[in-house]
Amino acid sequence: MCSIIGYCGTPIDPKAFQEGFSRTVSRGPDDSRVISAGQGLLGFHRLSIMGLHPEGMQPFTLNGSAVVCNGEIYGFEKIRQSLSGEYTFCSDSDCEVMLPMYEKYGTDMFAMLDAEFACILYDAKEDTFVAARDPIGIRPLYYGYDANGEIVFASEPKNLVGLVGTILPFPPGHFYKDGKFTCYCDIANAPSYHDQDLETVCTNIREKLIAGVQKRLVADAKVGFLLSGGLDSSLVCAIAARQSSKPIRTFAIGMNEDAIDLKYARQVADFIGSDHTEVIISKETVLEALEPVVELLGTYDITTIRASIGMYLVCKYIHENTDIRVLLTGEISDELFGYKYTDFAPSAEAFQKEAQKRIRELHMYDVLRADRCISVNSLEARVPFGDLDFVKYVMAINPARKLNTYGKGKYLLRHAFEGLEYLPDEILWREKAAFSDAVGHSMVDHLKEYAAEQYTDLEFDTLCRKYKNPQPFTKESLLYRELFEKYYPGQSQMIVDFWMPNKEWKGCNVNDPSARVLSNYGASGK
Repeated sequence: MCSIIGYCGTPIDPKAFQEGFSRTVSRGPDDSRVISAGQGLLGFHRLSIMGLHPEGMQPFTLNGSAVVCNGEIYGFEKIRQSLSGEYTFCSDSDCEVMLPMYEKYGTDMFAMLDAEFACILYDAKEDTFVAARDPIGIRPLYYGYDANGEIVFASEPKNLVGLVGTILPFPPGHFYKDGKFTCYCDIANAPSYHDQDLETVCTNIREKLIAGVQKRLVADAKVGFLLSGGLDSSLVCAIAARQSSKPIRTFAIGMNEDAIDLKYARQVADFIGSDHTEVIISKETVLEALEPVVELLGTYDITTIRASIGMYLVCKYIHENTDIRVLLTGEISDELFGYKYTDFAPSAEAFQKEAQKRIRELHMYDVLRADRCISVNSLEARVPFGDLDFVKYVMAINPARKLNTYGKGKYLLRHAFEGLEYLPDEILWREKAAFSDAVGHSMVDHLKEYAAEQYTDLEFDTLCRKYKNPQPFTKESLLYRELFEKYYPGQSQMIVDFWMPNKEWKGCNVNDPSARVLSNYGASGK
């Protein structure tokens, strides 16, 4: 990861600007630079991944314009080649293509990119600032307005606390210019559905996911893999293992009491021949991590916080004990193919509507979790299931095919790899288990017990009334909200709601976000 910031006018308090920017130096510990851009400032903390030499340091400049970009531009070599007659490149960094592309194509360039990115660009010709974010929001970007009405962009909300009033997430798939946000790609929207038979659909799913993994293996820094033993991360690891000339490095985490996933992750690791590491955590480790995790996340959402504790701790281990800089993960598959609660979808139309909502909001939940837990440990996240070509294709599959009418969730994804020996059948057809539960049911139980100890029933009722948008509804959610307010006072609008099953569906009106409370969880917890 890297960290970027753009103050699009004269800073009211330059010292506060520097202090705010310094809060995310862990995203880019290799080098830091701030330059003047028009009347404003652009800043960059670098984590060297592509183009490890000093020439790859940002901001990049061209004819008075400047850009900072946190991203991976896939296929940038072809872009460089197409621009080489007009521009001499000075580094091996993929992000160096951004300014030459902007000079040639303007804001049309954003729809042309196959990338996970967030960027802030100063256009010297028009003396204006432009910012943009990838269609899923895999790379973070936030914004707010200072007391003089100047807009400020930054990678994380912690950069903006004290600099601006209300802090909001930059909408994915949009660019900002001349005071307006313009959508250049609504990736969740499928204008029409594919009219293809089942085997063709599954073949395309397999080929597009393999391509998505392959392009994310390209890095000048070392690459590792998070492996839970569930379907999604296991497929990413299995595909990568086939592409690698030597064993890939995989990492799994679990509680010392009752970890569910560790045995499955070990089974996958043995099958694909990876160099595998298990990280064991305890109740004490979990509770010690809780407040730091809420601070680094910038959320009060129950699901996100629970799932982040294990992810943060395994990434912390990787940072402290290896020289790996890039991690591939299995996020986004649930939102595309369905989760345990989508078994209750009353119709194909309802399934698709829910998938669209979840994809559009992912940047505030699972994607946020992956970014913060990985980046705070000076690592970079790459998400193959978020590959733009893959997501566009899956969202355009007739949702009737994605409904669980097969007796097994995510049937299309499973069938796509059936009989090809990527994974053992026990893993390929294993029931979905929530990550926070699969680290060990005891982890969530310990968090609930700890929260219950913090408040009497009267204190709970009284304190909950302090908070709206949304209001806490359990002692656990109250604890998380109070920790959030400690670091991000009055900024609850950064998250739209709790990530919960769709309570309008029969069987989903539950009071806990864990799939463990759903009637169809069954063998998932074994």
